[in-house]
Amino acid sequence: MLQVDNVDVAYGDVEVLHEVSLDIQEGELVAVIGANGAGKTTLLKTISGLLKPINGSITFDSQTISDQSPDKIVSNGIVHVPEGRLLFPDMSVRENLEMGAYIEKDKDKVAERFDAVYELFPVLEERSNQMAGTLSGGEQQMLAVGRGLMAGPTLFMFDEPSLGLAPKLVQSIFEMVLHINKTLNVTVLLVEQNVRMSCEISDRAFVLENGRMVLHGPGHEMLENDHVREAYLGL
Repeated sequence: MLQVDNVDVAYGDVEVLHEVSLDIQEGELVAVIGANGAGKTTLLKTISGLLKPINGSITFDSQTISDQSPDKIVSNGIVHVPEGRLLFPDMSVRENLEMGAYIEKDKDKVAERFDAVYELFPVLEERSNQMAGTLSGGEQQMLAVGRGLMAGPTLFMFDEPSLGLAPKLVQSIFEMVLHINKTLNVTVLLVEQNVRMSCEISDRAFVLENGRMVLHGPGHEMLENDHVREAYLGL
């Protein structure tokens, strides 16, 4: 479904990603784990078209997307929920959701997606007229995910969805990601610093360190890997 081949990415003269390769098959939940500053967010920004690789290629459903604009990539079915959510704080919950569906011209499909989002997150329907900036952190994360679902993704990319949330909400966020993948049948690319929980729910996991992929394999096997246990789990 998605193939990232030997991609190099730089900010100005500083190269951040070095010959990074990644593949995702349809229906998978794939995690990219690593420390803060490893290049995880840069990878997602590159896949979504916000950054352009200086070398390498990215293909999605056999179509090269490395040179496409972000709006074209969204129309192809790739949706990116960024770190920090980046909602429109002075717009209502419903208006934020409507922004997620801006590329969909079929009003019936938009209505169906509203129903699906409200079924998944009933609190968003209750708060539909409330300004997004006044929601709690957990509710804002739900809204960011709901906005992404409104675009009708076939590949949903999450960047640190549990960041900044109370510990009691973290489990529910990972359950939500798993639900989107297994119940809604949406392929997922998850970027997270929470290594244990990411590996527990993922089909496969890739380890990104200093801009390079250093390990990959089934999620549960990563939890038994000596390097992962020492570097990320403190074992």
